Amino acid sequence: MTADIKGGINIAMKVPSHQYEATLAFYRDVVGLEPFDDKAPARGFLLGPNRLWIDEAPGYSQAEVWLELSTPDHTVALGHLEQNGVVRCDPIEDLGAGFRGGWVMNPANIVHMVREPDAW
Repeated sequence: MTADIKGGINIAMKVPSHQYEATLAFYRDVVGLEPFDDKAPARGFLLGPNRLWIDEAPGYSQAEVWLELSTPDHTVALGHLEQNGVVRCDPIEDLGAGFRGGWVMNPANIVHMVREPDAW
């Protein structure tokens, strides 16, 4: 079976606490993106067809960008990625029991969530 993996709509920006409010203000007040907060306390902005989540990351020294990949079968997709040497990094952030997906890193250490469309 071939893995069916596509780009997802979610982009997460993990921002250090000392830069968090200024980053929110940048996207809200300077750029003028439409905010959303339907999964409070998480906050984000509509970024064209994507959703840019701005996550406060205490203890971080610099921001990171995390991307999303979508698949109809996370078990097949994650197995395919692992067979091709992709590093799993599930402990990086708890997704909760029963979540249908997981975390991986690309060769440049960019975190990707691999998930089914209705994973939660």
